[in-house]
Amino acid sequence: MPTDMPVHRHRPHEDVQALITGTLFVALGVAMYGHAGLLTGGTAGLAFLAHYASGVGFGPAFFLINLPFYVFAWRRMGPVFTVKTFAAVALLSLFVHFLPLGLRFEYLSAPLAVVLGGLLMGTGMLILFRHKASLGGLNVLVLYLQEQLGWRAGKTQMLLDSLIVLGALFVADWQRVGLSVLGAVVLNLTLAINHRPGRYMAV
Repeated sequence: MPTDMPVHRHRPHEDVQALITGTLFVALGVAMYGHAGLLTGGTAGLAFLAHYASGVGFGPAFFLINLPFYVFAWRRMGPVFTVKTFAAVALLSLFVHFLPLGLRFEYLSAPLAVVLGGLLMGTGMLILFRHKASLGGLNVLVLYLQEQLGWRAGKTQMLLDSLIVLGALFVADWQRVGLSVLGAVVLNLTLAINHRPGRYMAV
């Protein structure tokens, strides 16, 4: 395989399309999880916990929880990554807030929500990663560890997400927590299989 192939960088309009598509996929997965009373990992998991515990909306909680991580992202990943990540977090917060105005689930079983929601969120995050963006929080940390130490982003996030979901035992029953752990596995396997250094050349 040639090693001197030119790298075709993403154009601005391609980045915009990816940010919108990726966050919409994640927002739909979040809507499925919220309907089924499930949780996920990362700062999204913390936002779900805040939502279930206090009733505050997922969107505002997710946006606020991510604020401290932008300093780390700016210092470690650069301004372009940070601006894209801020845009992705803001879009996801807006989409999750307004999506119920045009979407309702008459029936959605929890096991199906786990699989479909996990796949949608994993695919959405994959789109963002490939356009040098993330959903903040732990996404920033695992991408940094992959670039600096070679730790696979999907496997690292799977471990951290599982720990966060297990912490939900304090606010949820074990059946929902068990399904949520399965959802974290589905989500992060999507990343682990499809997001590897050197596999995707366009940046």
